[in-house]
Amino acid sequence: MDIQTLRKMRNSDFGAISSAFEKVANPSTETKSYGDDRFWRLEADKAGNGTATIRFLPRVEGDELPWVRIFSHGFQGPTGKWYIENSLTTLGENDPVGEMNTQLWNSGSEANKEIARKQKRKLSFICNVLIVSDPKHPENEGKVMLFKFGKKIFDKIMDKARPTFEDEKPVNVFDFWEGANFKLRMRKKDGFTNYDESAFQEPSAIGDDDKIVSVAQAQHKLSEFLDRKNFKSYDELKRKLDEVLSGNGFNAKSAAEMSADEPASMEAPEPAKAAPAFTPKASSKPAMDEDDDDVMSYFEKIAKED
Repeated sequence: MDIQTLRKMRNSDFGAISSAFEKVANPSTETKSYGDDRFWRLEADKAGNGTATIRFLPRVEGDELPWVRIFSHGFQGPTGKWYIENSLTTLGENDPVGEMNTQLWNSGSEANKEIARKQKRKLSFICNVLIVSDPKHPENEGKVMLFKFGKKIFDKIMDKARPTFEDEKPVNVFDFWEGANFKLRMRKKDGFTNYDESAFQEPSAIGDDDKIVSVAQAQHKLSEFLDRKNFKSYDELKRKLDEVLSGNGFNAKSAAEMSADEPASMEAPEPAKAAPAFTPKASSKPAMDEDDDDVMSYFEKIAKED
């Protein structure tokens, strides 16, 4: 990887990024990072607040985009067991939870719709980032790490590339030369993790040519997170879902009959074959809406404690 190759990649990347933003903003339809020391997470203080500065990095040669998008599910069934799995919809395939949620939604029952909402997909993104400043862990500064985050932060990235007002210049924040550092500010607001005060700084180069090449060479390939090996098969997920819901299996016929006369339209979940009538157990902490990565972090933490 040399500086000329990086410059050539830069010239073609923003068009692909802009196109991808359009797909995210107007979707037609729609791996676990924990335990992987390549991932960086912002550590909060005792009050739940935290701050750091990071720089989103361009795509690695061979990757399609500078991010990958992962869908996952995390919920507790009536058995007390947890279902925490990557969704096959990430790969454009049918997923048993998505199918079940569709049946629940189309049943016409408000109680079933509420179950579907609680079992909906969680969206997260993975990018390469340069850690510019990390007051809690200064040893991370200058390192290239992976960062997993939710839609709230991604929306801020998209807003820079597709600004609302005509007098604002689009900024490709993933650019080595004309990107921008991101001041990440995390606060606890009404009991939820909130990133509203996070913002991009003025565009600037990441450094001189030697620094740019050094950072580029330290990046991680993102396509590995979309490798089929990171996703269980449909049958494996179905067996796991059955176990979480009832300890064995559930009646697909009753779910189909339940939704047979209902309209197929829905605004929430994704496609089903079965749906048990149950109410997921409530945890001691409410489901968070601010960042799906925080939700999955919490799910995995309490699942490991069980």
